[in-house]
Amino acid sequence: MLLIIILLPLLLGTGLMACLWHAPRKLSLGIAVSISLSCVGILLSQSTYVLAGGTLLQTWSWMPQLGIDFSFRLDALGWLFALLISGIGTLIFIYAYFYLSQKNSLSKLYLLLLLFMAAMLGISLSNNLILLLTFWELTSISSFLLVAYWSHYHAAQRGSRMALSITGMGGLSMLGGFLLLGHMAGSYQIDQILMLGSSLQQQPLFIPAMLLILLGAFTKSAQFPFHFWLPNAMAAPTPVSAYLHSATMVKAGIFLVARLLPIFTGVALFHQLVTSIGLITLCIGAFFAIFKEDLKGLLAYSTISHLGLIMALLGLGSPLAVAAAIFHIINHATFKAALFMIAGIIDHETQTRSLKKLKGIWHLLPFTGTLTMVTCAAMAGIPLTNGFISKEMFFTQLLQHLSGYALIFGLLIATISGIFAVAYSVRLVHGAFFDGELGKNIPNQNAHEPPLGMRLPATFLAILCIAIGLLPAFFAEKIVNSSTIASTQDFNFAGEHLAIWHGFNLPLMMSIAAIVGGLSLYFVLAKDGLIRQIDLDRMLRSIQGKNVFERFLEKLFLWSRRLKRRTETGKLQDYLLWMICFSLALSSIPFIGGPWIGTGTRILTHAPWIAIILWLLLFSGCWMMLWFHHERIKAVLISGAIGLVVSVTFVTLSAPDLALTQITVDVVTTVLLLMSLSLLPQLTPYESTVAQRWRDAVIAIGAGAGMGWICWLMLTRDHNSISWFFAQQALPLGGGSNIVNVILVDFRGFDTFGEITVLGIAAIGTLCLMDGMRIHGTSITRGLTYRFNPSPLLVRTTTSWVLPIALVVSLYIFMRGHNYPGGGFIAGLITAMALIMQYISLGQDYTEQLLNAKSGRLYEIWISTGLSIAGITGLLAWFWGRPFLTSAHIYLELPVLGKLHLASAAVFDLGVYLTVVGATMLMISVLGDARHSSMSGPVPKE
Repeated sequence: MLLIIILLPLLLGTGLMACLWHAPRKLSLGIAVSISLSCVGILLSQSTYVLAGGTLLQTWSWMPQLGIDFSFRLDALGWLFALLISGIGTLIFIYAYFYLSQKNSLSKLYLLLLLFMAAMLGISLSNNLILLLTFWELTSISSFLLVAYWSHYHAAQRGSRMALSITGMGGLSMLGGFLLLGHMAGSYQIDQILMLGSSLQQQPLFIPAMLLILLGAFTKSAQFPFHFWLPNAMAAPTPVSAYLHSATMVKAGIFLVARLLPIFTGVALFHQLVTSIGLITLCIGAFFAIFKEDLKGLLAYSTISHLGLIMALLGLGSPLAVAAAIFHIINHATFKAALFMIAGIIDHETQTRSLKKLKGIWHLLPFTGTLTMVTCAAMAGIPLTNGFISKEMFFTQLLQHLSGYALIFGLLIATISGIFAVAYSVRLVHGAFFDGELGKNIPNQNAHEPPLGMRLPATFLAILCIAIGLLPAFFAEKIVNSSTIASTQDFNFAGEHLAIWHGFNLPLMMSIAAIVGGLSLYFVLAKDGLIRQIDLDRMLRSIQGKNVFERFLEKLFLWSRRLKRRTETGKLQDYLLWMICFSLALSSIPFIGGPWIGTGTRILTHAPWIAIILWLLLFSGCWMMLWFHHERIKAVLISGAIGLVVSVTFVTLSAPDLALTQITVDVVTTVLLLMSLSLLPQLTPYESTVAQRWRDAVIAIGAGAGMGWICWLMLTRDHNSISWFFAQQALPLGGGSNIVNVILVDFRGFDTFGEITVLGIAAIGTLCLMDGMRIHGTSITRGLTYRFNPSPLLVRTTTSWVLPIALVVSLYIFMRGHNYPGGGFIAGLITAMALIMQYISLGQDYTEQLLNAKSGRLYEIWISTGLSIAGITGLLAWFWGRPFLTSAHIYLELPVLGKLHLASAAVFDLGVYLTVVGATMLMISVLGDARHSSMSGPVPKE
């Protein structure tokens, strides 16, 4: 059921929107609203259970060895957030239908909104930290796309990049915190971590983990000093802003802190840091909101302020403070979503959001003006609205939990922020609807009330602001108390009684002071237009977060370009130098201070004569490679000879699988390299100076000596090997006696699947790079005029017999691979070598005509077929409840053949076989075609 809540918008909603991209707008609206209402219905069906203190858990195993599962949890806290996300999402869908013009794609907006809704629902319902992080990053990506919906606006591009950079940085730090937390708890399951409670606080890694997690929460919820990205994301369409600011993205950090509160409560650093950051954010956001001319900018800074209020309450950490925070989450969602919709209505009708132009539009939009008054009153905390009650609770909790200078600081910040909140709320109402001549400066003099469908969502939310303000116990008390218990895990919490009146007390006096002070402040600033003359962006330009961030990016790009100029020289020699030096430095770290001197305790044996001969051959081959490396053809042939010696070495070490693989790979790669080098000059230019050659020699000797030393240390010391496991389990679990093949297709089948996928990608990449390339013969390449033209009759006759024999050998190698040396990879290379011989003897054109493989199309089909077979073989294991690529094997008694052993790994190996043949031949075909095209015709004169 919980997975269905997420999958409805994630798969069904986005899938339908993608398929019905050009569908009628009403159909798109119906689909989006149906999806969100279905989520609301499922959540409401569980309301009785979760509000009574129940928790619904659902888990599907994914990677249990790593502690990562598809695990979901629905308690009162998750239920509340999920209900806000889906409920307000429904209103946003309705509003967006009327807001967005016909020239803009409604299906695109709904698709992105549904994707975002699914990500936020995933955060609210996840019971696994890694799964939560996955949805967390999905919110960053989807919000990036939403903010950049109008991609032709520069402000949209800049704002979306800034939001993604800041929240992405926070997500990366949060990943580190989650890994540390999971390591300490021994599990990534949130319910198991919460059960440990404060016991985790004794771990030495707890503080770093907490700080990393809080950094992620602060960036996502726009807390100081990361608050600046939120106002710069206002280039998004108003429905997007309303959704992000009220119930979704900016509440993700709030939700995370509330979810993990039981393990943070009691840590002095947590309470001090979160409360302080919250109070600072509260005050800064409210102050900047007063002077914003843009309606959405004003509301954005007010969102920052209210998020700071909620974060400060969570920082106090007591059940009553958490109850106040949760209550304000509900209240903020109602009035802030309504206010953004109202800002969109004003912009939609008057064609402007600037308070410099919006003067006296009350006579044009009286109903909208009434809604603005109600919702602004809730935002300012005026009595008889829901915002007033939660603000009173905030003041009360500050008085109860702070003392000394902290109390003075907290009350001062809270009161000043309350004054600012009233001031910017009054400015929104008075500045837009009453201040100045009636609608004289607005671009659209014919503005009128919007359609009913555009007003209804805001009207519904405004009614909720009054209803909750008048009857808070009826509408919200049960939800608030149940969510508080779910957040704090304090099952002894008696509950908070929500009421309008708590008597004459200090919080009430602070509220009165805020209202009187806010009204006075606004009208003083509004006198003679002073408030419009104060340009904070200009006055604080050098220290504004946005400008600091942009200067940091400029410096970062400058340093990056300088580093790039010094490292990106275009020379392979320089790249190898950096990589080898870095590897040397990194690999030497474990040896610092360790007892890594001398020979180990293992008894040493004398080297056999065959080992000495092979070592001398390898040494000679490597020395010849060093001597002739500037002559490319000789270098390739020498490397092939070295590969042959390595193959013999594997034979002497009783590793026939490796020997077969090595020799087949060696032959194919030699052919590929020779074909590639025919398109290049025969000689590598001498670019090194004498000093550079000495430097390279020292580094090469150091790297070789280091590898030799590591091998010596390993071979002369006893160590625990895991080979016994594969030797014992290869036959009973994998159904094969060839341990190497069983490892490749069963125990580490996923690695093999990834490798053949990379091989296929490399072949397709070669096709894309070489497609259409025509290399014209020059004096440099004239020495290699060999082409795939028909060979002499004797060669053609011989190779015509080789092909069927090679195919039979290939089939034999393939069929025996599970129990004896062989397998799909080796068989594929043997087949590829046989086909290469046909290319050489018959010519590429004629051979591809016989194979019907012109332009490599056949080989592309082989690659895709091989990957599909391998992938489907792995997926079939899921139908029996087994992990991906788990193989199965049976024994059959057949009349003639007798007892026959069949293993599903053979089907997977068939996919490997087809992919290897297809990828190898595609690269050969592309390179041969380029050479054939380049060398046809006479060679130009020098």
